[in-house]
Amino acid sequence: MGVTAADSNTALQARREAAVPRGLGIQMPVFAAKAENAEITDVEGKRYIDFAAGIAVLNTGHLHPKIKAAVSAQLDHFSHTCIQVMPYEGYIRLAERLNAVVPTRGPNRKTVFLTTGAEAIENAVKIARHHTGRNGVIAFSGAFHGRTLLGMALTGKVVPYKAGFGSMPGEIYHLPFPVAYHGKEVEQTLEALEVMFRADVDPKRIAAMIIEPVQGEGGFYIAQAELLAGLRRICDEHGIVMIVDEVQTGFARTGKMFAIEHAGVEPDMITMAKSLAGGFPLSAVTGKAEIMDSPAAGGLGGTYGGNPLALAAGNAVLDIIEEEGLCARAERIGELLTGRLKELQNSNSLKGVIGDIRGLGAMVAMELVAGGDANRPDPDLAKALTARAAQKGLILLSCGVRGNVIRFLVPLTASDALINEGMDMLGEALRECVAERAA
Repeated sequence: MGVTAADSNTALQARREAAVPRGLGIQMPVFAAKAENAEITDVEGKRYIDFAAGIAVLNTGHLHPKIKAAVSAQLDHFSHTCIQVMPYEGYIRLAERLNAVVPTRGPNRKTVFLTTGAEAIENAVKIARHHTGRNGVIAFSGAFHGRTLLGMALTGKVVPYKAGFGSMPGEIYHLPFPVAYHGKEVEQTLEALEVMFRADVDPKRIAAMIIEPVQGEGGFYIAQAELLAGLRRICDEHGIVMIVDEVQTGFARTGKMFAIEHAGVEPDMITMAKSLAGGFPLSAVTGKAEIMDSPAAGGLGGTYGGNPLALAAGNAVLDIIEEEGLCARAERIGELLTGRLKELQNSNSLKGVIGDIRGLGAMVAMELVAGGDANRPDPDLAKALTARAAQKGLILLSCGVRGNVIRFLVPLTASDALINEGMDMLGEALRECVAERAA
């Protein structure tokens, strides 16, 4: 049966514009009808290869059979009681499993479940403030920690996240994130922190410092082990809680269960969401038991936090990562993506277009510039490329403070053949965009 005019992408886009506020930005005016593993079919029957994975939510792919089975089994029992009213075993089981694998400090850890990544961030800060009796929080330029009021304040990017939304919460401080490609070194960041402590705020007022081990929205810049170790030392010196935001980097994406493991640094708390539950809304904060136990009963929680269906999915995700070797698979995918990107970077028709290629495991990015110059970002090309790729059937995401980075978040369950097919589409789209500009 053919698609009727009322069911078309054009018709649905018109309905969206009439019913949904423009502040909810949409990258593609194309509407999903069905998805499986690393492929999506739209309402008009067109197939897309998914290199976005719902913004890093689907490390285990769309509708993994084991996740479907786990959620279906839970639905046979109950969908919701509210954990604060009548608890259930699935919450305890996933908490126990995360406590065993999340690399925070100390032998004893505890976990609280919430619904979104931003909610996990806010609760981590709440816990740190309660534990220390302090208010200040240090974050980094280019960081993304959510769109809630505190999340906005912690986020190190003004447009579109902060612009026009009024005053931000107080006692939030930002440090420059070191990016060698842009001439910003670790030493400069650590020196800026010491200057901050001398000129702006007493370190005894700082409750927490929060950092992404790989910046997500900020451009997939990797936090150097030297930086993370330095921050750990400074946090210890001043009694500051170190929070690592693994919302985008967690659950095998970087080749390890958590990206912070690459640096060998143990934070006090880790925030998680996205691929924790394979497409179901679930987030978590895991941390040192002494810190996590600071708030009194009732100080933490949420009506939907730790929803039974999402918890069933989360337990299935941990099984899949182990059984299917997804950490090792992420390394293989990263090598494949990086190799194909370097071929494009070195091709004669694209000289000077791809300024930098970087990645940790399967969290890979390319930075588009003019004339090979890191100081000449090319956000227009990034925008044109994502649009052209979509026309060809490839879903890509851009990111970066300057809007010139293309990020790759291929489901870790995707085959090499599918990834190569997508990279072929990428190469065609990039060459066409560059050729049209030169014409």
